[in-house]
Amino acid sequence: MNERQESYRIELMDWREAAPLAMPLRERVFVAEQGVPPELEMDEFDAVCRHAVARTAAGEAIATGRLLPDGHIGRMAVDAAWRKRGVGGDVLEALVAEAAALGMGEVVLNAQVHALAFYERHGFAAEGEVFMEAGIEHRAMRRRLSA
Repeated sequence: MNERQESYRIELMDWREAAPLAMPLRERVFVAEQGVPPELEMDEFDAVCRHAVARTAAGEAIATGRLLPDGHIGRMAVDAAWRKRGVGGDVLEALVAEAAALGMGEVVLNAQVHALAFYERHGFAAEGEVFMEAGIEHRAMRRRLSA
């Protein structure tokens, strides 16, 4: 655990455990802040994903992300008060480590264009052209995992 993680911990869990923690955060970030329609934010894939949730000592969910069975990482969200403090990177690395532990050879994601540099710092490489998803510009990214 690094110094900044002393104020939060990251747990991997299934959707039954993650939903009451992750959904309010995702609704704040994606629906309220970014204007994503609620019906697009929640989908049938949550139930089959592994979810990483960062929580403060008081139990407040401050960041989340999910790993689909096919190696896609998505729904990365960090509470506004916790951005630029490393928690998003820690959640991302927890999901990458989970993918490696599950024997996946790579992980992929669709990054919002404004966040490309964040993912590049974590070893992801952009691929293809920019595309629109939920009214926001995205670009596909990939990170190969060591065997």
